[in-house]
Amino acid sequence: MNSIKDRIHHVPSPPNPQTIIHMDLDAFFVSVECLLNSKLKGLPLIVGGSSHRGVVASCSYEARKFGVHSAMPIRMALQLCPDAKIISGDMEAYSKHSHIITEIIQEESPLFEKASIDEFYIDASGLDRFFGTVDWAKKLRRKIITETGLPISMGVSVNKMMSKVVTGEYKPNGEKHIAQNEVRGFLDPLSVKKIPMVGAKTTQFLAEMGVSHIKILRQMPIKMLEQAFGKNGRVLWHKANGIDHSPVTAYTERKSISTECTFNQDTTDIVKMKVILIAMIEKLAFKLRESKKLTSCIAVKIRYSNFDTETKQIRIAYTASDQNLINHALTLFKKLYTRRMLIRLIGIRFSALVHGNYQINLFDDTEESIKLYQALDKIKGKYGQTSIIRAATADVNNRIRMDNNLFDGR
Repeated sequence: MNSIKDRIHHVPSPPNPQTIIHMDLDAFFVSVECLLNSKLKGLPLIVGGSSHRGVVASCSYEARKFGVHSAMPIRMALQLCPDAKIISGDMEAYSKHSHIITEIIQEESPLFEKASIDEFYIDASGLDRFFGTVDWAKKLRRKIITETGLPISMGVSVNKMMSKVVTGEYKPNGEKHIAQNEVRGFLDPLSVKKIPMVGAKTTQFLAEMGVSHIKILRQMPIKMLEQAFGKNGRVLWHKANGIDHSPVTAYTERKSISTECTFNQDTTDIVKMKVILIAMIEKLAFKLRESKKLTSCIAVKIRYSNFDTETKQIRIAYTASDQNLINHALTLFKKLYTRRMLIRLIGIRFSALVHGNYQINLFDDTEESIKLYQALDKIKGKYGQTSIIRAATADVNNRIRMDNNLFDGR
């Protein structure tokens, strides 16, 4: 399959409707496990926390037949499917295969967005002047399957929302094109819960209004929906009509995230340095979860008063959990700070980042800790990062609010 980039580089985009391709790897974690061990194929598999207090990160379609789904507590999943085989998960292997697929798409596509570790959008608008866009998309999908051995489903339509819904309806391992004149006919019979970002609470609220299918939602007056849902009512109406103006955001891979603190006065106060280190980790870990990323490498840096700089790092299991990162950072700091000289700067860096739709590490964290982090992140997202903090870091965070230069985000 020949790359199209050079052939369209100098051609301006036509004022035609968009053509957006959505590709989603089927049960990605499970598929990778089956690729690595063919004996697992056809079994009800659960990838997730190893203890019964953990949660499901992914599950096979054989397990889904019993009602098992992602983010479900392991104990509940085993009640539904007692014969399921539980695999602890290998995020490094999943990241590796995701990177291979990313490279294939990057090589062939003029503009694409990596929405998560297993989900991609491609803006193929205007390619009909060179190819049959749908045929080109099918060839790209076949190339991914052939070169990786992994199943991937694909939807092609007029915008991101539509292509995502199409993909969902033709999983697993399917493909479908829905043209502009087919949008309403495709959406109308679907349940409102098929609309992206419509969760259980919204679905229940709509059901109480007598709205169960997208056709009914589409036919409702916008003002009525705005009265019920505020500004989100208009968004709901647009989605029910297959309208979505979200652009495909060009893919860039951020390799690391870090921050540093330079003290006003050089210090040997270990307690003070540890508190600041913890506060910085809280800040960066929230940013990781907010951007749906995990880290597998943590580094601590100190700079002495004579400007000697030392760094230690360690590879860890993929995580975005404050407590996991704090524990590793404090261990590194203990090993690093051995000269007992005055310190002028301390820093923290998370690297080897991977994409994922998982706000925290579903492989290691318990159901309770996941709910706690989700609740904390919701508060921080609404009221700001320092709206809820550890008591031990309160003084440091107060200084952050007064002095924006205390932390130097890099």
